[in-house]
Amino acid sequence: MEPVSRDAKTRRRGPRRTRADSPGGRAEAVPQPAPGRPPAPGTPADRIVLEIRRFIAASIFFNARAAEHVGLGLTDMQLINLLQLHGSSTPGHLAAWSGLSSGGMTVALDRLSKAGYVDRAPNPGDRRSLLITLRPGRVRRLEAMYAGVEAETRRLLGTLSESDLEAVIRFFQTLGAARAGAPMALKRPTRPTDG
Repeated sequence: MEPVSRDAKTRRRGPRRTRADSPGGRAEAVPQPAPGRPPAPGTPADRIVLEIRRFIAASIFFNARAAEHVGLGLTDMQLINLLQLHGSSTPGHLAAWSGLSSGGMTVALDRLSKAGYVDRAPNPGDRRSLLITLRPGRVRRLEAMYAGVEAETRRLLGTLSESDLEAVIRFFQTLGAARAGAPMALKRPTRPTDG
C-alpha cells in the first residue's frame, strides 16, 4: 500500500451514504471508497482473493462497530464468537485458536468476565485448568445485532444451486483446514525505499 499524504487523504472524501446494517439498527454515514485504480481482474483466483479481502474488511469493520456498540473490543467479540462456535473451552484452547499469548488471553477473559459475558469454572476434565463458558443471557443481545446479517446471508445462499453451495462449503473447509494447519506467520513490514 502506498503512503498517502494528509492533503491527499482530505481530497479523497467523497459523497456519503447511509448504512442500514449498522449495529443497533441505526443508520450511520459511511464515506464512499476513495477513487483510484481498481485492481486488474486477472484470473478467477485473483478475483476470488480480491472479493475475500473486501468481504473480510467489511466484516471486520462491522464487527468493530458491533463491539463498540456494546462496550467491547474487537478481540473480546471474536473470543465470544469462538466460544459460540466451539462451546465451553479452556483458556489454552482459546489462545491457540486466536493466536493470543496466555497473558493476552488472561487479560481478555478478565474483561469478558467483568462485563458479564463469560463464567470461569474449574475444568472437570483437568483440575489444573479452567473452563470458560458463555452466559446465554448476555450473548442474546449480541445475537440480536447479527440477526439481520444472518438472515440476509441465508437469503443470498438460497439463490445458489445445491452444487454451488457444496462448492462453497468445500472451499471454506479447505481454507479453514489450511489456516489451522499452518497458522499465519506475521512478518514485519519493510521500510519503503525512495528511488
